[in-house]
Amino acid sequence: MDKTDKMILTLLQEDATMPVADIAKRVGLSTTPCWRRIQKMEEDKVIERRVAVLNPAKVNVGVTVFVSVTTDKHNHEWLKRFSELIAKYPEVVSFYRMSGQVDYLLKVVVPDIAAYDAFYKRLVSEIEIEDVSSAFAMERIKETTQLPLHYIPLEKPAKVKD
Repeated sequence: MDKTDKMILTLLQEDATMPVADIAKRVGLSTTPCWRRIQKMEEDKVIERRVAVLNPAKVNVGVTVFVSVTTDKHNHEWLKRFSELIAKYPEVVSFYRMSGQVDYLLKVVVPDIAAYDAFYKRLVSEIEIEDVSSAFAMERIKETTQLPLHYIPLEKPAKVKD
């Protein structure tokens, strides 16, 4: 990955619908080489997918809940079952295995507290969990899908032999 790839990624993170011709112009390439770079990054899974970012309130899921799950089951079979269960819940938009006192952290979006309560009741009825703790977000201050790109190790330019 070089500086041009990084510039392409920056532009795509800002607007994944930007035409390749516009990206190419902004990074100083012609359209075909730019398109090839994007295709390569998609093949290499640098670009996993292109999506529309929706406004939660406009699609009636304006309540965000961070759900901490603790379990005394720390085996592969339980995790597989739990992961498969969580995959079935569209309300769960993020799911992490954690270090520390909490074993798993879920980010859940719902229309209201009653919908969260229904989600919670379904969850605890379908799998054995030691403890569940919920924290309701009062205000979304920052949320982005853009990853920081300054950590990307850039390829060094090839040395030109005299």
